[in-house]
Amino acid sequence: MVVVIIVVACAALALAVIAGLGFYGGAIGPRRRRRGMPSGRPQPALAAPPSRPAPATAPTTAPAPTAAQAPPVAQAPTAGPGAGPASPVGTKGPEVGERPRLLDRLGKARSLLAAQLAGAVGRGRLDRQAWEELEEALILADVGTSTTAALLEALQERARRDGLSSSSQLLDALKEELAGRLAGDRELHLADEGVTVWLFVGVNGVGKTTTIGKVAMSQRAVGREVVLAAGDTFRAAAADQLEAWAERVGAGLVRGKQGGDPGAVVFDAVQHAAARGAPVVLADTAGRLHTKVNLMEELKKVKRVANRPPGSVQEVLLVIDATTGQNGLVQAKQFAQAVGVTGVVLTKLDGTAKGGIAVAIASELGIPIKLVGLGEGPADLVSFDEREFVEALVPAG
Repeated sequence: MVVVIIVVACAALALAVIAGLGFYGGAIGPRRRRRGMPSGRPQPALAAPPSRPAPATAPTTAPAPTAAQAPPVAQAPTAGPGAGPASPVGTKGPEVGERPRLLDRLGKARSLLAAQLAGAVGRGRLDRQAWEELEEALILADVGTSTTAALLEALQERARRDGLSSSSQLLDALKEELAGRLAGDRELHLADEGVTVWLFVGVNGVGKTTTIGKVAMSQRAVGREVVLAAGDTFRAAAADQLEAWAERVGAGLVRGKQGGDPGAVVFDAVQHAAARGAPVVLADTAGRLHTKVNLMEELKKVKRVANRPPGSVQEVLLVIDATTGQNGLVQAKQFAQAVGVTGVVLTKLDGTAKGGIAVAIASELGIPIKLVGLGEGPADLVSFDEREFVEALVPAG
């Protein structure tokens, strides 16, 4: 009996082991196929993965936009300076603005002279003291000793001849004498044929390049084409500044390499102007030091080159900073001897209290003042008028 029980138990145990192995074997298969599935659980039937859509053979081309949908086409930039006219010949250029009055801009010079003349005017009669005070006032206004002496001599002769007796009469006579000494040819001349060349000379720092830009703007405002020649090849900033002005006013520009031959630059500018039909070339020049012989010789060469056909030098304009006073007169003498200055541009006249330098230059050198600078704006470079200047400088009696 015992033996039977043992046999039955062993058989049952064997059947249990076989069943267990079969269950384990059925569980291990899915686990190998899908890692991460917890063991010991019956596995659901595995669904087939969804099939991927077949790729397109080529991307489809988007339809071209209609004229209304199309973006605006960028315009090609206009030709830069030196590459051709920025506007057709004969068209009107940029507006310059309203001309300022000398009376409004010569406040400093007028105030100083008025203060110095107060003693002479306040005396009421023309005695020796009045003449001495007038002499001192003119010298302090930077008229200069030699010009002052000549003025006093002429005024005293007029006082004897016309019987002047009061200070107010003296001031009227002074205005007449000053206006007479400042009289001159104010016109900026153009050549009858070929290309007109206006040379601008002067030491560095007087506002020469800015003056050229303002003159170019005024010429463009009346519809005249101009070409700017960056002849100051020793100062890179001068050419860059001139290029900015050319872009601003719509002018041509010819520039060379830094340190290159300024005569070659001016010659090329004349040829370029002739090719594009521009009647005027405004030529910048170097101004390292007016006392240097080599600079003066260089300016003579530039002038000779600029005069070669089709070029014709009609103006040599000396630019002087009015705030330098009598130093400006020294500069004028040096440049006049070297290149035959035809006119003076007196810059920064609004910033000086000594406007008498204009009288000294015109009187001692006989060079007319053609333009004066009265501020930083493009319209602040104006034609000189001796009557307006005298009325603005000399206070009423």
